[in-house]
Amino acid sequence: MPEPTKKAVSAFVKKPKGQEAEEGSCVVFEAETEKPNAKVKWQCSTKDVVNSKTHVITAEGNKHSLTIPAVTQGDANVYAVIAGGSKVKFELKVIAKPDNQKPPATADVPGDVVATGTPAGEGDLSAGPAPAPAGPPASAEPPAMADPPAPACNAPPTEDAQPDTRQDLTGLFTEKPQSGEVTVGKTITFVAKVHVGTLLKKPTVKWFKGKWMDLASKSGKHLQLKETYDRNTKIHTFEMQIIDANPNFAGAYRCEVSSRDKFDSCNFDLIVHEACAVEGFDIRAAFRRTSIDGKEDSGELDFSGLLKKRATQTNTGPDVDVWDILQKAPVTEYEKIAFQYGITDLRGMLKRLKKMKKEEKKSEAFNRKLDPAYQIEKGHKIKLAIEVANPNAVVKWMKNGQEIQPTGRYIFESVGNMRYLTINHCSLADDAAYTCMVGDEKCTTELFVKEPPVTIVKDLDDQMVMVGERVELECEVSEEGALVKWEKDGVELTRDESFKYRFKKDGLKHILIINEATKEDCGHYRVKTNGGESVAELMVQEKDLEVYQSIADLTVKAKEEAFFKCEVSDEKVKGTWYKNGVEVKASSRTHITHIGRIHKLTIDDVKPEDEGDYTFVPEGYAFNLSAKLNFLEVKIDYVPRQDPPKIHLDCMGRSADSTIIVVAGNKLRLDVPITGDPAPTVIWTKWGKASAAKPEGSADKGKASLSWTMNEHGKMMTEGDGRVHVESTMGHCVFTIEGAERQDEGVYSVIVRNPAGEDTAEINVKVVDVPDPPLAPRVLSVGEESCVVQWDPPAFDGGQPVIGYVLERKKKQSYRWMRLNFDPYPNTTFEAKRMIEGVAYEMRVYAVNAIGMSRHSSASQPFVPVAPTSEPIGLCIDDISNTTISLKWRTPERVGAAELEGYGVEYCKEGTDEWVPAFEGLIDRNSVVIRNLSTGDKLQFRVRAYNMAGPSPPATLGQAVSIREIMQRPKIWIPRNLRQTLVKKVGETINLVIPFQGKPRPTVSWSRDGEPLKPTDVSLRNSDTDTILFIRKAERKHSGKYDLQVQIENVVDTASINIRIVDLPGSPEGLKITDVWSFNVAIEWKPPKDNGNCDIIGYTVRKADKKTMEWFTVFEQHRRSNCVVSDLIMGNEYIFQVFAINQVGLSPEPCNSKDSAYIEKTGSHYKSPNYKNHDFSEAAKFTHPLISRSVIAGYNATLSCSVRGIPKPKVTWYKNKMDISNEAKYRMFSKQGVLTLEIRKPCTFDGGVYTCKAVNDSGEDVVECKLEVRSQVFREDKKKEEMKEKCGGSD
Repeated sequence: MPEPTKKAVSAFVKKPKGQEAEEGSCVVFEAETEKPNAKVKWQCSTKDVVNSKTHVITAEGNKHSLTIPAVTQGDANVYAVIAGGSKVKFELKVIAKPDNQKPPATADVPGDVVATGTPAGEGDLSAGPAPAPAGPPASAEPPAMADPPAPACNAPPTEDAQPDTRQDLTGLFTEKPQSGEVTVGKTITFVAKVHVGTLLKKPTVKWFKGKWMDLASKSGKHLQLKETYDRNTKIHTFEMQIIDANPNFAGAYRCEVSSRDKFDSCNFDLIVHEACAVEGFDIRAAFRRTSIDGKEDSGELDFSGLLKKRATQTNTGPDVDVWDILQKAPVTEYEKIAFQYGITDLRGMLKRLKKMKKEEKKSEAFNRKLDPAYQIEKGHKIKLAIEVANPNAVVKWMKNGQEIQPTGRYIFESVGNMRYLTINHCSLADDAAYTCMVGDEKCTTELFVKEPPVTIVKDLDDQMVMVGERVELECEVSEEGALVKWEKDGVELTRDESFKYRFKKDGLKHILIINEATKEDCGHYRVKTNGGESVAELMVQEKDLEVYQSIADLTVKAKEEAFFKCEVSDEKVKGTWYKNGVEVKASSRTHITHIGRIHKLTIDDVKPEDEGDYTFVPEGYAFNLSAKLNFLEVKIDYVPRQDPPKIHLDCMGRSADSTIIVVAGNKLRLDVPITGDPAPTVIWTKWGKASAAKPEGSADKGKASLSWTMNEHGKMMTEGDGRVHVESTMGHCVFTIEGAERQDEGVYSVIVRNPAGEDTAEINVKVVDVPDPPLAPRVLSVGEESCVVQWDPPAFDGGQPVIGYVLERKKKQSYRWMRLNFDPYPNTTFEAKRMIEGVAYEMRVYAVNAIGMSRHSSASQPFVPVAPTSEPIGLCIDDISNTTISLKWRTPERVGAAELEGYGVEYCKEGTDEWVPAFEGLIDRNSVVIRNLSTGDKLQFRVRAYNMAGPSPPATLGQAVSIREIMQRPKIWIPRNLRQTLVKKVGETINLVIPFQGKPRPTVSWSRDGEPLKPTDVSLRNSDTDTILFIRKAERKHSGKYDLQVQIENVVDTASINIRIVDLPGSPEGLKITDVWSFNVAIEWKPPKDNGNCDIIGYTVRKADKKTMEWFTVFEQHRRSNCVVSDLIMGNEYIFQVFAINQVGLSPEPCNSKDSAYIEKTGSHYKSPNYKNHDFSEAAKFTHPLISRSVIAGYNATLSCSVRGIPKPKVTWYKNKMDISNEAKYRMFSKQGVLTLEIRKPCTFDGGVYTCKAVNDSGEDVVECKLEVRSQVFREDKKKEEMKEKCGGSD
C-alpha cells in the first residue's frame, strides 16, 4: 500500500459516470472538484466542448455539470472532464427510440481482446450488421486460448474509440489505457505509452485496482505485466494483460507514471459480461466447485436464483464432514457448499459455524501491543509503549526493518513489564514503520510526522521594469527546504521547456526569476505556502531612449577637424550617420566610433564639399539628431582704409522673440559676428537678472555688473569666473559659460571698439531649469483598491510651465517605488488604482516641465486602501410598543479587509430629511431597542455599517412605521409533527417546543388528562413566543393527553397533544403443542397481557432439538397466534418458544412450550429400557487452599486456590469477613476451577485475612489466608538503616 503522503490526489471529489440515454432525452453529467472556482474543461472525442444550445455548461462553486438537452445519435461518444492535472473519461451511449429500433446484428467472432482495451469482435455494431468472414485473414494470429470462447451475444456494442495521443500540458502519457469490455473467460490487454525524450530518468509505472490495490503483487495466472522500449521513437510501452477474465475482475482501474518530480495518472474501467447459455448447456456444471478442466474455481453463485432450477440429485459419493469443509472455506463459498450438500437452513448453519470458530489465540509475549498508528508534529517528542508478559524479556526495536541503536534521539526504557521507545525532536526522516520484537513475536505500528505550517516572513515587493530586463521576485519563509507554489493571476507557474520561469532556493529565501521580461509578464504574482501567501504586482514598460547629449552645429575652417558627438541612454543601441539624407560611410578621412553610450563622427582635413546637414538616427527608434557643418573660407583682404566696428546680430533687444533660452547645466555660447578694421576690442558686460518673474517696478539700480574685456589680439584682459570663456576670431567674438546656472540669467551687453569707432548690442539670456519638487501629496479618500490624492504645484516652475506630474507609490514596509504613470498627468488630483486592500501604502509626486522632471516630493502619510462595507441586510422590526421599537439586522455580506467598527442607527419623521442619531457613537450588536419615542409618530429608520473607510450605504425600512403597540390575539401554532400522536420509547428524551403569539405576553398553563402537571414529572419553560415541555427519561406513566392553554384577559386559545410511551411487549402465554403428524407439528399460544402500549405486529417462532438444544428461527413476524412447523427430522424430539414483537422490538423473554414433540420413525418401534439416572452431584470442596503471602505496597498481588463441585459452585471472596465482590479495587477470575483474586496496587491498609467461600446445592467449603502488605523501602533509606546498624554495632 503506497504511503498516503506521497499519493497523488485527484482534483475531483465526484467524477461523472458513463450513461445510456434514449434518443431525444436529456442527459446531465455532474462533476465536483476539491477546490471551489477551479477551472474545468469539458471535451468530446479530445475536442473542447463550448457552451451552446446543444451543450450547456454550468459551474457553481465546486460543482460543474454538462447538459445535453436533446440527445442525438451524433452525441454518442467518449467525453472527458479536465481539472488541473486530472482527467476523467466517460461514455455516452444512445439508444434508438422503440419505433425506429432495429434488431442488433450478432456475429460469432472468436478471438481475444485487442490492445486498446476493446474486445475483439465487439466493435461498433451501430452502423449495421457485420458480414460473417469467409475465412480467417492471412495475417490473423492464432487464438491465445486452446478452447474456443463462448460467443459474446449479450455484450453491448462499444465504440472503437481511438486513444488520445495528445499530451497534456503537465502529462507524461502519449497514449493512455482506455476502458474496455470483455466476456468471461477471454483475455484483454491495456496499453500505456510514455515518451522519454524530455525525461531525465526512466519512468516508473504502477497499476492499481480500485483505490489502493497495487497489482504488481498480483501477477500470476490471471495477470501479466509487460514493458518494452523502442529506441527509434524513444517510447516506453507498458502492458497489463488480464487472462481468463472472471466476473469479479470488473471495476475501476488506475495507471500511474512517475519520473523524478513529474507525475501523471489515468483512470479506466473494465466491464466483464457473462457468456450467454447455448443449446445443450448443462446448468448443473455451474454447481460444481471446480471448472471442467479442474484448474479454476467457477466463481460465485446466485444461490436464490439457482435454487429455483435445482433438480433432485442422488448423492452417491462417499460421506464427508460438511462442517469441516465449511470451516476451511472462505465466506464467499458458503452458499455454493450449502447448495451442493443440501443445507437449507442457512441461518442455523451460520450460527453453528460461529460457535465452532476457535477463539483467537492471545499473544504469549505481549500483554499490550502498539496502536496501529501514531501522529506527532515535527520537532516534538513521542513515546511508544508496550507491555510484555515476561518482565525479563529482551526487546528489539526496528525502523523500516533496520534495528534501532540507542542514541541521543532514540532512548530505550524498561520499567517492570513496560518497555518504552522515546524519539526526541521528530523529523520527517522519522516518518516510518516501527516494529517491536520479543523473540519471534512482533507488533508493528506506523508513525506519521506532521509538518507545522510554513509562514512567509518577508513578503514580495512590487516591481516595475523595462522590457528585456531581468526580474527577481524574492520572499523569505519560516522554514528551510519548505515547498512553495508560485502563481500568476491565479494560474500556477511551472518549469517549461523555454525556461522562461526559474525557481531558486537559497536557504529560507525563495526566488522567482524571469530572464527577459515582456509585456505579457505584467500581472499579480502570488507565492503560497501551507501557512500563508504573499502578493506583488509586476509592471513591464517599453524602454524610452533618452538623449543625454545632442550633436551641435559646427563652423570649421579648411584643413581643420570636424567632430560630432552624441550620447544616448542605452549602450546597446546602434545608429547610422547621414549627410544630406545619404548614409555616411567610414573612410580614411571619415571615422565612425561607438563606445558605450557615446557615438562619434570625425572628419579630418575638412573641405568645402563636407559642408551640409549631418543626422544621427538610432536603430529601432523613430527620431534623429541633426546638426549643421559650416565651412568657413578665410580670405585676407588688404584694405588700406579703416572701417568702424559693427555688430551683426538678429536677436538684439529684450523682446520675447529676441531672448536666448538655455537649459541649466548646458553650455551657453554667444557667437557674435563683428566687423571692423583694425580688429576691434570686445567688452562683455552682464547686468542684473532680467527675469520674467521679476516684480513690476523693480529696478536694476545698485546691482553690480560683471565685465569681460578682449583686446584686438583675442586675449582676455580681465579675469572672471572660471566657467566663463571669451574667444575672439576673425569676424566673430564668442562668449561661453560652461554649465549655465540660474544666476547666469540676465542681459548681456557687448561693446566693440577700434580707432574708427564703436558699436553696442544687448542680448537677453534666460536660463530655464526643472521645477522645484511639489509639496507632499494629501490622501483625500480611499477605496477597496484605490485612493484619491491631491497636491500643490511647485513654488518655482523652472522658467517653463509645468506640463504635468508623475506619481509613484510603494508599500510602507518596502523600499521599492513603482511608477503609476509614464505620461505627465496634467491635473493635481489623481486616482491611484490596482492596490491590494488592507496593505499600507505611501505616495510621492514629481513635477515635469519642458526641461525635465523635478526631484520627488516628500512621501505622503501612510494609508490603507479599504472600502466601506456593503449595507446591512435583513433590516426588520422585531417588536414595537407605544414608546419603543426593536430593530434587528444581519451583518453586511462584504466587510472587506478593515474590521467592522460598529453600526449607526438613525431615524427621521415622515416628510422630513433630518436624520437623528438614535444613540451616541456606534453600537456593536445586530439588534437594538430604541426607547423614549413619541406615541403615534410615523418614523423612518435606517442602519449603516462603519469601518475605517467610513459609513456604508444605508439599509432602510420599506415604509414609515407608526409608534403604537399592536394588540394581538393569543394563538397557538402546533408543529405539524405534533398534530398526530407523538410516540416515544421508554427512556427517550421528550422536548416539545410549542410557539405561540399574543400581545401583551399571555399566560401559559399545561395539564394532563384534566389535572395540572407536577414539577417532579416534567419541566416547563415559558417565554414571550414559545413554551417548552421537557421530560428527561420518558416512562409509561407519561402517556396521555396534554392540554395547553394560552390566555390574555378573557381571550383564550387551547391545543391538545397526545403522547404515547411505548415499551417492549410481554411474553406470549399458553404455548402448547396441539397436533403432531408426519414431519409437522401444530402449535398455538395466547397474545401477551402487556402489549407495551402499542399493537403486536407479529411473533417469532423458534425450534430446538432436545439433543443439541440449539435454537433455530422458524418464522419471523408471524401474524397469527398459531402455526405449523414443517420439515422436521424423523427421530428427533423438538421443543418450541415464541417471542412477541411490537414496534419497539422483541419481548425480553420467550414463552417456552412445556411439552415436546417427538417425530416418530416409520416401521417397527423400539422400546428403550428404563435406567436410573446416576447422581453426579458433588459438594463444593477446595482442592488447593489459599497460601498466606507478604507483598510490597504498590505492586499488584494475587491470591489463588482451586475448587471442584457439581453443579458448579458459587464463589464469594471476603476480607476480614466483609464481602468484597463489588469492590473496584479487586478483580476475581475463575478458569477451569482455578480461582484468582487480583489486588490492584495494594497499600498497607489492604493487609488482613482473605476468605474464599464456595457454595452449591450439595454443600459448601471455606478456605482463608493472611496477606501482609509491606511499605516500600528506597535505596537511600535502606543505606541509612544499614549505616545505623553498623554504627550501632561499633558502639
